[in-house]
Amino acid sequence: MFNHFLGHPFRLALSTAKLICVGHLTFTHLIQVSASAGPSMLPTFALMGEWLVLDKTARRGRGVTVGDVISYKIPFDPSGLGIKRVIGMPGDYVSISSPGELDEDHVMQVPEGHCWIAGDNLTVSRDSRLFGPLPLALVEAKAIAVLLPWKDKRWIGNGLSPVDNP
Repeated sequence: MFNHFLGHPFRLALSTAKLICVGHLTFTHLIQVSASAGPSMLPTFALMGEWLVLDKTARRGRGVTVGDVISYKIPFDPSGLGIKRVIGMPGDYVSISSPGELDEDHVMQVPEGHCWIAGDNLTVSRDSRLFGPLPLALVEAKAIAVLLPWKDKRWIGNGLSPVDNP
């Protein structure tokens, strides 16, 4: 009879501990929920109030391809995080000119171990045009969905579409 009373609290404590461990592992290594703010990714993300689901298995650039939206540590402010779209991967050639520049188009090759990122709203985006190629080691996660607000929830594709040949 004594075991009957001790069994339930012990099972409850064990189940709670398991749940905490699984939650910790999930949110440390698999997914993250983060708010997006700022005008650099307009019109893909709203100026304020959208919460994104991020896939942390893409950390350090694993599985990231051109067109994906990533979360990264800002090179000149390691405590800050940014969200931008990948424009080029190692070996790709990218334009490094800003919109409205009168100069000719400047092109560079993305070095090994780096990617080139840009915001969807180029005129206000602080991206690789400012700080150069982003080391893949600074990639934290890949955005996979908009979670909140509920009425706007959607999956985030990589933003590329096939071009029809005439």
